[in-house]
Amino acid sequence: MPDEFRSPIKHHVVLHQIDPEQGSRRVYSLMIEKDLFGVVRLVCHWGRVGTRGQEAVTEFPTEGDAAEALEALASVKRRQGYRDL
Repeated sequence: MPDEFRSPIKHHVVLHQIDPEQGSRRVYSLMIEKDLFGVVRLVCHWGRVGTRGQEAVTEFPTEGDAAEALEALASVKRRQGYRDL
């Protein structure tokens, strides 16, 4: 796909948190997607590595709004000790 058709917005962020002292390995994934009807959604998936985890989906009016929410959530998780994968 030519670069002129690609969105400048980051669409997928995967964060992880490993704490060997507590035996904790967690993952937090954020992804912006459009469904078949063009609805922009932010999909959040989190849980312990190796488990099914949990998922939450939030709809947004624009891709820009979803990107702002993605960056805000990623920022919060980074402050909580998560690191980019």
